[in-house]
Amino acid sequence: MKSKVYFTRAITPESVVEIYRKLGASLPGRVAVKVHTGEQGNQNFLRPEFWRPMVEEVRGTVVECNTAYGDASGGVRDHTESHRRLLEEHGWTKYFDVDLMDAEGPDVVWQIPNGKVLRENRVGKHILNYDSMLVLAHFKGHPAGGYGGALKQIAIGCASRAGKALIHSAGKTDDRFETWQQHADSVTFPEAMADAAMSVVDHFRGRIAFINVMKNLSVDCDCCAVAEDPCMQDIGVLASLDPVALDQACMDLVIHSDDPGREHFMERVNSCNGIHTIEAAAQLGYGSRAYERIEF
Repeated sequence: MKSKVYFTRAITPESVVEIYRKLGASLPGRVAVKVHTGEQGNQNFLRPEFWRPMVEEVRGTVVECNTAYGDASGGVRDHTESHRRLLEEHGWTKYFDVDLMDAEGPDVVWQIPNGKVLRENRVGKHILNYDSMLVLAHFKGHPAGGYGGALKQIAIGCASRAGKALIHSAGKTDDRFETWQQHADSVTFPEAMADAAMSVVDHFRGRIAFINVMKNLSVDCDCCAVAEDPCMQDIGVLASLDPVALDQACMDLVIHSDDPGREHFMERVNSCNGIHTIEAAAQLGYGSRAYERIEF
C-alpha cells in the first residue's frame, strides 16, 4: 500500500495546523516538537511565529540539540550557553518551552544492529522524557546532505554533538574536531543519516508525525550562518506519517517543477548524492518511496 502524503499550496500557520489534522495522527502524552531554530546570521529559517499555532495545537515542547561544528563556521549553537542565548534572540523562548536535549550528559545510546553504516546513534538524553514526537521540517538544500527534510531533521537534528560527529564521519569518530578530517563520502554519509533516522522512528513508532514546509528554498541549510538566498519560488506544505514518502514527495515537486531555479537546487542535491538518503531509508524498511499525494 502506498503511503499517504497530504499537500497544500497554502503556506500559512493555519494551513500547517489543517494539514496536521488531516493526518489523524495520535501523539499521546508529552510531545517533543523538533524544529530547526536557525543559526546566527541565517535569514531563511522559519520563525517561531510561523510554527506557534502548530506547537500550541499539540501542546508540545520545542526540542533541539547542540551542533558539532565549531566557531570557525560562524555558528554559535555548538555550546549550550551560546545556543540558549541565540534561542532567546530568535524569539523561541518568548513563545515556547525549549529543551536542548543534550544540554547535559550522558547521551542516550541507541543500538542500530541492522544499520548500513552505523551500529549506534547517540541522542540527547532528554529525548526519553517524551512520549511522542512531531517533526516540523523546513525543506531546503544542504551543503553536505544535498537537501534537508524530515529524515535529516530526525537524524542530524536529534543527535547530540557526539552523535552528529558519528553521523558525519560514518561511525569513525564521535569527536567533533576529528570529524571534519574524517568526513564520510557521498554514499556513506547519506546512509549514516538514514541509519540514525531509523533509530528515532523505531523509538517513537506509531507516535510520530512529519510536516515539511517548502518555503525559502535555498540550496543552503538553516544551519548556515551565511546562506544563499532562495533560488526557487515557494511550493507548499506536505505532511505524512512516513518520512521517506514525505521527503520523496517534496523532491518530486522540485524535480518536476518548471521554476527557473530548479536546476541550481538540483545541482546541490545531486552533487551530494542527496537522494541516496531517501533510497537508503527505504531499503532499511521504515518507509516507502511509493506514495499517494492528496492535495486539498
